[in-house]
Amino acid sequence: MEYETKLVIVARKDLKLSPGKLAAQASHAAVTCAVKAQRHQPELFRRWYEEGQKKVVVRAEDLTALHRLKADAENLGYTTALIQDAGHTEIEPGTTTVLGIGPARADALDKLTGALQLL
Repeated sequence: MEYETKLVIVARKDLKLSPGKLAAQASHAAVTCAVKAQRHQPELFRRWYEEGQKKVVVRAEDLTALHRLKADAENLGYTTALIQDAGHTEIEPGTTTVLGIGPARADALDKLTGALQLL
């Protein structure tokens, strides 16, 4: 059975990050998830990588929503990465900014994150 894979990055809507800060935080999540997946789910990582490393960025309301999504994703067996900022520029040190989920089957991730607004 054929399927596509992707990695979803969920950004907090309530933080109002600048485009550059958001891009950096999303990049941290993507790299962290990729490294974890390569180590723990090598076949899935390889498939995602060879398909072109599809990534989608969506928004969640706040930190509570990120924690809820992280718990749901981990209960389903997905790789996750919760990113906290170092606090050198726009926000306080330790502020949780984004959540990475995957890579995983795109259709399965859509069931978890498909209702969230695209960035």
